[in-house]
Amino acid sequence: MAGIPILSIMLALPMAAALLCLFVDAANARRIALGATLIDLALGILLWIAFDQGAGAPQWQFVEHVPIFGRFAWALGIDGISLMLIMLSVFLMPICIGASWQAIEKRVPEYMAAFLLVEVLMIGTFAAQDLFLFYIFFEAGLIPMYLIIGVWGGARRIYASYKFFLYTLLGSVLMLIAMLWMAQEAGTTDIPTLLNHDFPVQAQTWLWLAFFASFAVKVPMWPVHTWLPDAHVEAPTAGSVILAGVLLKLGGYGFIRFSIPMFPEASSELVWLVLALSAVAVIYTSLVALVQTDMKKLIAYSSVAHMAIVTIGLFAFNRQGLEGAMIVMLSHGLVSGALFLCVGVIYDRLHTREIARYGGLANNMPRYALLFLLFTMASIGLPGTSGFVGELLSLMGAYQVSTLATLLCTTGIILGAAYMLYLYRRVVFGALDKEDVAAMPDLSRRELWLLAPIAAVVLWMGVYPESFLAPMRADIGTLVARVDRARPAGDSHLVAGAPAAPAAEAHGSTH
Repeated sequence: MAGIPILSIMLALPMAAALLCLFVDAANARRIALGATLIDLALGILLWIAFDQGAGAPQWQFVEHVPIFGRFAWALGIDGISLMLIMLSVFLMPICIGASWQAIEKRVPEYMAAFLLVEVLMIGTFAAQDLFLFYIFFEAGLIPMYLIIGVWGGARRIYASYKFFLYTLLGSVLMLIAMLWMAQEAGTTDIPTLLNHDFPVQAQTWLWLAFFASFAVKVPMWPVHTWLPDAHVEAPTAGSVILAGVLLKLGGYGFIRFSIPMFPEASSELVWLVLALSAVAVIYTSLVALVQTDMKKLIAYSSVAHMAIVTIGLFAFNRQGLEGAMIVMLSHGLVSGALFLCVGVIYDRLHTREIARYGGLANNMPRYALLFLLFTMASIGLPGTSGFVGELLSLMGAYQVSTLATLLCTTGIILGAAYMLYLYRRVVFGALDKEDVAAMPDLSRRELWLLAPIAAVVLWMGVYPESFLAPMRADIGTLVARVDRARPAGDSHLVAGAPAAPAAEAHGSTH
């Protein structure tokens, strides 16, 4: 692997395929898109196998650096955190192409090209090692997604795509200004160098808020989450899969890569803000999900609640919280993607997402009912599925910082069980008294091929999470050591009635 620019190849391949798609007919565009995404998946697996997890391994691997002009450089490289998010991206992309195989009949070559462009920009965002290169990839991801919703979406697609674009763009303008100041102050745009640069404490708060404006919208955190249900409802099925699966993770990645390590004092000072917004998000969006009549909207609101568990884990400043947040991000990417695919399966048959139109699918679609049950349970966080591991670690980490926030967020898990099981009961059980529902066929071979790999990985992550935690362990250790000086004291000592211990001693066991 030495000397091969594998990250550049992973970016160039879907880019070339996207251009090629524009010059061929619909059938060939589908084949080219599927082929390119499968090759990228194979390269991703190769990347994972070749990634050095040994004790003396360098933090940044597969590094490429080509100066372009001034401080700007084509700089790519990954650590364990980037590796797992790139793997999530390349795993979901062929599934998205497969989900669009028959569902999309209008302007197929352009649709496939847009999806391949999304893949390029997602991988680029996770691999970028230059501040401005990261910004270009991070922001450019809006454009193909805007087109996917606006051209191939539902009845209110124009409204939804404009709302998505404006919300996410607005926050990012502030981030760009902050980046320009950081490059000027530190004298470099190299992200690994900036990760170890100590910015003035008085400037950190402003920089943190500027980055927060962008990342909070992307996650999305309450109250800037309102674009998400609209975008999900109007997006085509594969658009929803990639939006929930990977694009929401860009915000979480931004927090773990920039906000926390670069501005540790400001992160510690404003941790109350993140915990408060996350606690509100978990409870409020769970209650809103309970009263939804549209399946996609229900799953969209559940995404906001799950991503709030990510943010409390990230800002716990300890190993359990950070590892838990990463596992929740990976798990949510798989599970919510699979749930949107499950909705797409029955939408293709009946062309409605109204929960009340269905019932009794366990009788005529038993395979579908079984897979839908697995993903419902993973969403709730049943032990043995991927959802449990991440939520448990996140809440354990958050408990060391705030018992109240942890208590509030834990109620969200109970509410999560309520709305997901309520959805499942209404769709899968009950009387099969509608003729058109009774005539719906079970999963086709193509649909099984889309859902089975996700089901396998959800169980693998639930039963043996170590294979997903191991590549990230050293990098999370580095991050914990970096922010240790600013770690919030926490309030867990109040519960035990013991005197407050210094933060470093109280949580020394987390290293």
